[in-house]
Amino acid sequence: METLKDLLFSNPTTQKFVVAFIGTLLIIGLTKLTKNRLFDYINTENWYKTRKAINLASYILIIFLLAIVFKDRLGGLTTTLGVATAGIAFALREVITSIAGWLGILGGGFYKTGDRVQLGGIKGDVIDIGVIRTTVMELGEWVEADLYNGRIVRVANSFVFSQPVFNYSADFPFLWDEIKIPIRYGSDYEQTEKILERAADRIVGEYVQHAEVDWNRMMKKYIIENQSLKSTVSLVTTDNWVEYTLRYVVDYKKRRSTKNALFSKILKDIDATNGAIQFASTTIEVKDGEKA
Repeated sequence: METLKDLLFSNPTTQKFVVAFIGTLLIIGLTKLTKNRLFDYINTENWYKTRKAINLASYILIIFLLAIVFKDRLGGLTTTLGVATAGIAFALREVITSIAGWLGILGGGFYKTGDRVQLGGIKGDVIDIGVIRTTVMELGEWVEADLYNGRIVRVANSFVFSQPVFNYSADFPFLWDEIKIPIRYGSDYEQTEKILERAADRIVGEYVQHAEVDWNRMMKKYIIENQSLKSTVSLVTTDNWVEYTLRYVVDYKKRRSTKNALFSKILKDIDATNGAIQFASTTIEVKDGEKA
């Protein structure tokens, strides 16, 4: 009666499977050991890319190992795969498109980890780019402004071919934002404008110089019209008040905090005018109807 040892080493096919299995386990173990050893020597910013590179190298090694071990059987497999290619391509068309999207993301510069994007109607920060899906930490929905809501969303990479990809931080990591201030008729209009300009210079003035560097770099890369990045104040008159609009550039991750700082500064300065400038609000006057 044949023993287990005889079965393992007398059959060539069984030997190949044993070698492939043991070799795969060794590669996986070596991969984990390498990541554990390197973890203490690589900072957080570079660890993600290093981990991805090590995993990719391990997959390539496993493929090479299997190709070498089963090289004498690749001819028959080629014929079989050739017949099944059409069916496989149809059944896995979404997966194949997602893999093509992954290659496009890596080579086409659609976005990278850390970028703030909108994909397939989902807005958030990219925290991982997989072969099939991109993982996003979602912003908004029931949470106002650009704040995380706690949901992690996985979007198929195939979206880059079928829908627009909005990137908030690629070549120009700044956004234009604006706030509107309603002021009563009869207020000191000139002083109001100065208050808004001073608030902009103090709160967002530091962004202008940095934004100009990125803007000039983007103008060299794309055909785009030059644009002034300095804060501007404009006004329009309505039936109820004079409406001032302050337009400014801001870091894409600091929209909410910047708007809060601007409003706080403007409110404080307007209150200090002792009534020379007054905020406006909608007033409804109700009159008794005339009796017949």
